[in-house]
Amino acid sequence: MEKTEKKCMSGASDASKRVISGAEFGGERPLYCEKHLRLENVTIHAGESALKETVDIEAVACRFEGKYPFWECDGFTVRDCLFTEGARAALWYSRGLEMSDTLVEAPKMFREMSDLRLCRVKLPHAHETLWRCSGIRLEDVEAHEADYIFMHSRDIEIDRFKLLGNYSFQYCKNVVIRHSDLQTKDAFWETENVTVYDSVLNGEYLGWYSKNLRLVRCHIGGTQPLCYAEGLVLEDCTFAEDADLAFEYSEVQADIRGHVVSVKNPRSGRISAGSYGEIILDGNIKAPADCEILTK
Repeated sequence: MEKTEKKCMSGASDASKRVISGAEFGGERPLYCEKHLRLENVTIHAGESALKETVDIEAVACRFEGKYPFWECDGFTVRDCLFTEGARAALWYSRGLEMSDTLVEAPKMFREMSDLRLCRVKLPHAHETLWRCSGIRLEDVEAHEADYIFMHSRDIEIDRFKLLGNYSFQYCKNVVIRHSDLQTKDAFWETENVTVYDSVLNGEYLGWYSKNLRLVRCHIGGTQPLCYAEGLVLEDCTFAEDADLAFEYSEVQADIRGHVVSVKNPRSGRISAGSYGEIILDGNIKAPADCEILTK
């Protein structure tokens, strides 16, 4: 992540680029198919596809108001910019984005993209954002109203992410998250190969139907967490008072510090915790029904 941070913060520009400064554009495709262009203090007013099919674009201190400004773009840098709510669906079907110090008020950002890096970016209306993307790097990013964020995305690295929104990371593959605060129910459903370090995961129905979900030094809140999971691993985690009925029908190896309100019908593996309020093993437990439940 250190390498990404330096690149994101470098602010270097290419002197060979043509520069447009202090201009305003609107309407349909005003900068269509431009190459090797630097925009400084430029405003893109209402209209569509201002920078569609472009290559090597740098936007600094710009304002985007129109729809779909960056579609089918190759290699572009966005720094210290504003995407207003009218700039919805602004970045789709594009490759090689570096975005930093930017406010994104528009919803439905970043679809079908590859190789994108966001650093110190705020997304206050982030619903349906980051769908079907790959090669994602986030650092010091904050997303609110972020329902269904990261749907069907893969190869994700995140550090210091604050998330408020439900149904996050569904169907994602190959994800590593560090030092983050995720307030989100139905997170990590049907994911594969996800590891979360030193983070808060708060919301109902965490990690259902996941494969190879690993949580390290995390704090887990919300009812019925971590059910129907395969290859589930918890290392040195803690559970909140509302994290009840955990591990139903899961294959689990869990090392938990402190108290767990209730465990229900884990399928196999081993669970170790400081204490339990209730252990429910009833006639509905699924084979092999041989999970060890231990007290430290």
